Amino acid sequence: MSNAPVDQGRRRFLTAATTVVGAAGAAAVAVPFITSWNPSEKAKNAGAPVEVNIGKAEPGQLVRVEWRGQPVWVVRRTPEMLKSLEGLADKLRDPNSDEPQQPEYAKNIYRSRKEEFFVAVGICTHLGCSPQFLDKTFGEYVEGAETGFFCPCHGSTFDIAGRVFQGVPAPYNLVVPPHYFINDNVILIGEDGEQA
Repeated sequence: MSNAPVDQGRRRFLTAATTVVGAAGAAAVAVPFITSWNPSEKAKNAGAPVEVNIGKAEPGQLVRVEWRGQPVWVVRRTPEMLKSLEGLADKLRDPNSDEPQQPEYAKNIYRSRKEEFFVAVGICTHLGCSPQFLDKTFGEYVEGAETGFFCPCHGSTFDIAGRVFQGVPAPYNLVVPPHYFINDNVILIGEDGEQA
């Protein structure tokens, strides 16, 4: 043991310096660790809204896009397709869209914001297969309607508004995702927007 006098100032300085360096080291370790909890850019982009340009979509055409890793369809319906929706209520499982498979603004016979454009997640509500778009124009028919969607996996059928027919395995109508029209040529899928 030394009999030399203790320099209290130096002792406080060394204690403070050690504390500062230790805190900086702890922060250097904590920041990357906490940052790793945030979703990656890829994950953020996968859940981000998707813009769909519908300006060049022909009447009767289906446009496919991907949102949240799922296929989403945008169908530009013809006047004949819209007329085919009338008179199907007695053949449909949920003709009034009472099940919450769509936002409130799409709870109508057309299941859309604008009659002409139908937006839906292209996944069957039975076991998650992807139905086919069928139209009488091409000699293809959906049983019970002139145009709509047919799931070849187990035979579920949907009208051109994505409403499921009775007597098929699918329990619900196709899901209508949140969406709105940014302008006449672009739909944003993934957000409700302020459009009425």
